[in-house]
Amino acid sequence: MGQSLSAPQREKDFFIAIDSDGCVFDTMEIKHKECFCPVTIRHYGLQAVSKFARQSWEFVNLYSVHRGMNRFPALAKVMDQLRKRPEVLRRNVSVPVLEALQDWINSKPKLGNPALANAAVGNEALADALQWSEAVNEAVTEMVHGVPPFPYVHDSLARAAEHADMMVASSTPVEALRREWSEHRLSEYVGLIAGQEMGPKSYQLSTAAASQYAPEQMLMIGDAFGDYRAAQSVNACFFPILPGDEESSWERFFNEALDRFLLGQYRGAYENDLIGELSARLPKHPPWESR
Repeated sequence: MGQSLSAPQREKDFFIAIDSDGCVFDTMEIKHKECFCPVTIRHYGLQAVSKFARQSWEFVNLYSVHRGMNRFPALAKVMDQLRKRPEVLRRNVSVPVLEALQDWINSKPKLGNPALANAAVGNEALADALQWSEAVNEAVTEMVHGVPPFPYVHDSLARAAEHADMMVASSTPVEALRREWSEHRLSEYVGLIAGQEMGPKSYQLSTAAASQYAPEQMLMIGDAFGDYRAAQSVNACFFPILPGDEESSWERFFNEALDRFLLGQYRGAYENDLIGELSARLPKHPPWESR
């Protein structure tokens, strides 16, 4: 079972939702390269193809249109990708087929450890996936400390909070979100912190805000197309934090985009150009795949 989510009472004229990893905090690289990927290689016995496992993991989770995907479908996608790579096939390495996990994903639960733990009772394959996920959480807790928010984040959120009700909308476990936002004194700016246990970001936004604000009064800030799709699901505006240019993105939000949003001058060519910049940075196909 996941955690319940209810809509906070509207207090301001506007609503802003913010993603966390890779958007507010420079934690995407350290979490995926130092936590997720090593745990995956070790847990699933991919040592003999670790180079290719790392390439696939980083492409899916950091450098592609799939960036920011929930960990469980990301794991399944990486394994599917590895099984198709000629370099892996030539090494006769057995890459697991996560059929039970994919079936669970397809059942559209709240994609977090609590729901997986419930489904894993009497299911060895799902119990194994849960062990992997718990090992990832342990690695993140041990590794990720002292990573501050990007420059301009504090100033941007403080200024935005004067005009907008705000929440965190993320696919990160809520315990980690609360720890990181509290550690860096950002919690004071948001009325709600929603993580993966509370459902996908589209559900988080629809539950927290969609019935209380007009579309042009809602804004989602994120660094991936999953954030953009969540914004689209409630017809909200979207501001991208560009991977690799996070600091300049937050500077642009502070100096320019926030005012345009508050003045009703955000939608149209301005927003479309920003989304085009994000699209140019996150390809669909990996560089090793011939098309």
